[in-house]
Amino acid sequence: MNELIQNVAENAMYVLSFLVIIAAVFVVAVLLEKAARKKNGVTEPILTTRKMAMIGMFSAIAMILHLFDFPLPFAPNFYKLDFSELPILIGTFAFGPAAGVTMEFIKILLKLFVKGTSTAFVGDLANFVIGCSFILPASVIYAFRKNKTSAIVSCIIGTAVLTVFGTAFNAIYLLPAFSKLYGMPLDSLLSMGSAVNPRVKPGSIVSFVVACVAPLNLIKGVSVSLVTLLVYKPLSPIIKTGHRA
Repeated sequence: MNELIQNVAENAMYVLSFLVIIAAVFVVAVLLEKAARKKNGVTEPILTTRKMAMIGMFSAIAMILHLFDFPLPFAPNFYKLDFSELPILIGTFAFGPAAGVTMEFIKILLKLFVKGTSTAFVGDLANFVIGCSFILPASVIYAFRKNKTSAIVSCIIGTAVLTVFGTAFNAIYLLPAFSKLYGMPLDSLLSMGSAVNPRVKPGSIVSFVVACVAPLNLIKGVSVSLVTLLVYKPLSPIIKTGHRA
C-alpha cells in the first residue's frame, strides 16, 4: 500500500490524466447506454443495488484472471495474454456498457492494490483503454438489440476494434512510452520482437505490432467472444435475478 501511494505521488499528473480518461470513457458509455434504453423503452436505473453487487463480483473475478497472465511464443515476454475480459464481457452483456467500463476500472484498481504497478501506471492505463476498446463497442451494439445475431455481430466488431485499436495504440503510444519509462532505445524493444518472431523486421515498429501485438489481441478477442457466446444465455437469468429461468 505504501509503495502504491508513493507511486501515485511521484506520478500525480499522469494519474490525474488517467482518471480524466476513465471519466470520459464512462460518460460516453452512459450516454450510449441511455440512447439504447430510450430506444428499447427501458426505464430501470442504469445502476441498481443488485447490479453494483454483481459488478463488484465480476470485477474481482476479472482481477484474479488478470493476475494469471502468460506469454505467447510469437511475442516478447513483456506482452502477456490474460482472459480478464471474459467475466467483464459477460457482466456487460447483462448490465450494459456503463457497468462494463466500471468493471474495467475496478479490475485495474484491485490489481494496483494487490500487486502495485511496475510501469508507473503506463501499462495499467493501456490495459484499461484497450479493454474498453473491446467491451464498449460490443456492449453498445448488444444493448440496442438483444438477440443472438446481435450478440455474434457485437463480438465480431468488438474483436475487430480490439485488434485494430490495440495494435495502433501500441505503435503510437505504448511502445514509445515504455521506451521513455525504462530509458531504453525503441530499437532495443523492437529487437526483442525480432528475436522471437522472424516476421518482425529489425527497427520496424509496424512489423512488430502486426506480427506480435495484433495476433495476441485477436486471440484474446476471439477466445473471450466464443466463451461468452456459449455461456451467456444459460447464465443470464442467474446473473440478473439470482434464479434460473
